[in-house]
Amino acid sequence: MNGTLYILDILKYAIAGIIVFFTAWYFIKEHLSQKLNVQLIDLKKESMRQTLPLRLQAYERVVLFLERVNPVNMLVRLHHPGMTARQLQQLVVEEIRAEYQHNISQQIYVNDNTWNIVKKVKEDTIALISNAANALPEDSSSLELSKSVLLHLANLEGENPYDLSLAIVREDIQTLF
Repeated sequence: MNGTLYILDILKYAIAGIIVFFTAWYFIKEHLSQKLNVQLIDLKKESMRQTLPLRLQAYERVVLFLERVNPVNMLVRLHHPGMTARQLQQLVVEEIRAEYQHNISQQIYVNDNTWNIVKKVKEDTIALISNAANALPEDSSSLELSKSVLLHLANLEGENPYDLSLAIVREDIQTLF
């Protein structure tokens, strides 16, 4: 009988010890988890403080790219009197590709949606200029190419794709704040 009481006392103390251990473990785990969360938040704040200016600059450059490759702006900027439509086409395509290459590193700092818009605008603009140039007679002037491209843009149903792209990029910028 004495041996049975001894074993029961040991079991009571062991169970009580196990309960105390798991209770303490639960509270310590919660405390450490909260401390880790605070450290992660601080780390994210510090990271954001360092990368936010770079990301804003990247978005700024993307907006500038979209404005520069907009045919309304580009054709006026690149047009020289006496150019043929083919010469203007070649100059515009080279300018678009150079602008794109100049800004290609910005994809690191902007989200995928924004960069996909940049690529699509680049490809669509090259296609628009090339299709307009190919539809004109071989001896057409650069002015005729410009008129053809601008007329095509004016006849598009819905919103101008360049303005729409800029609006989407602006929305993406708002997610940074």
